[in-house]
Amino acid sequence: MLEELFPNVTIEDLVEASQETLYMTIIALVGTAIIGLLLGLLLFLTSKGNFWENRLINFVVATFVNVFRAVPFIILILLLFPFTDFVVGTLRGPNAALPALILGSAPFYARLVEIALKEVDKGVVEAAKAMGAKARTIIFKVLLPESKPALVSGLTVTAIALIGYTAMAGAIGAGGLGNHAYYFGFQRKSWDVVFVSTVIIVIIVFIFQFIGDAITRKIDKR
Repeated sequence: MLEELFPNVTIEDLVEASQETLYMTIIALVGTAIIGLLLGLLLFLTSKGNFWENRLINFVVATFVNVFRAVPFIILILLLFPFTDFVVGTLRGPNAALPALILGSAPFYARLVEIALKEVDKGVVEAAKAMGAKARTIIFKVLLPESKPALVSGLTVTAIALIGYTAMAGAIGAGGLGNHAYYFGFQRKSWDVVFVSTVIIVIIVFIFQFIGDAITRKIDKR
């Protein structure tokens, strides 16, 4: 029955493409979480009235974040070809997509981190200051723990965006379900391949969303 509905679909190819999509998403998500968190902290801490207030550093970081957020992802991949070739040694395959995936999503997550930190109750921060807590203690014992639900929720949103990015990267040879849908589906007019690949991407999105929401609910003590 399935073979009649989807005559051009090969299970083995779909499994391999799904694994590549998951690989790109998870590895890029780890890199995005680290870089985005650092950038978000810098944006927040160097802004006016905060611990490390510094207009120059804040301007430089904000400019970097804004520029990379403004560049469309498909163009960003092309712009990063020389850098990707230097770092990875190839322009094809899942590994070649990682630099663009991370640099494309980390600035997005950085802004979500900044927003999450700004939403922390200032009274809690002031109380910690009154008790003599140093900046480092306030960051790791107050700001990050208090904003944890928002940070996880933001990372979930970023993960969903990353899955979409992997599909775009696949269109220029990065592998994954986007690559499979484009080269084995669209170019060969095998619309059943395109349809099934799309369904699997949607399922992956729902899985990431479910996991992210579950973690957020568990750590949110409000």
